[in-house]
Amino acid sequence: MQPVVITPPGRLGLPSARELWRAREVLYRFGQRDVLLRYRQTAVGVLWVFLQPLASAGAFSLVFGSVADLPSDGVPYFLFSYAGMLAWNVFSQVIARSAPSLVANQALVSKVFFPRMLVPLSTTLAVLLDFAVALGLGAVLLVVYGVNPGWPVLLLPVWLLLLVAVASGIGLAASAVQVRYRDIGYLLPWVMQIALYASPVAYSLSAVPERLRWVYQANPVTWYLEEFRWALLGVDAPPWWMVVGSVVVSGLVLLGGVLVFQKHERTFADVI
Repeated sequence: MQPVVITPPGRLGLPSARELWRAREVLYRFGQRDVLLRYRQTAVGVLWVFLQPLASAGAFSLVFGSVADLPSDGVPYFLFSYAGMLAWNVFSQVIARSAPSLVANQALVSKVFFPRMLVPLSTTLAVLLDFAVALGLGAVLLVVYGVNPGWPVLLLPVWLLLLVAVASGIGLAASAVQVRYRDIGYLLPWVMQIALYASPVAYSLSAVPERLRWVYQANPVTWYLEEFRWALLGVDAPPWWMVVGSVVVSGLVLLGGVLVFQKHERTFADVI
């Protein structure tokens, strides 16, 4: 067996791709454990994957669609809300699960050597599994409502990749900072709750007053929501600048999250 040589990070502090690849089994094992532990000793098990977006979409349809009578771009409001919740759940759950992951595994982080970055990254596997299951139900709803998204559905993996990238970048940074400052565990749910209503998850961007629409359009989460709905519901395509912006923001946020994580990693064992 060849010895493992631990080398300091390079000039930019980026992780070694070769080291991450060699330790990929750690990623799989952590992800597998998250899936098993999440639904262990639950009465309905994996049905929670269906119940959560269905309940949220139903509540939003009642409040925004029936009571407030907001537009849904010509799509049944329940289906419109469900598509928005699919995107939002990926974004919010990747952040919510990755942020406390290092603290939750502090015994391993402080005593065993492996690329620590794999711990928060592994949480995306469970989120993607939940998304795949919920997407299957979404396909059934499309048939029930008679909605044909057309060829834009082929771009859904691209938008999903970009959304996971931006959420992972935020999650990596939050997980690293939370090791030293546990306040992140209290602050993050509050911020995400505000972001849910500050983003057009349950309502159309066209329902926002014209004078305030630029505020929502400046929110990157809006870009990913518009791209998801274009792919899943066949509504009008988002403007080209949103597509370009989503690609740029995903790359920059992921890079920033990696750099923040690498900057704090060497102190994990001392402060965790």
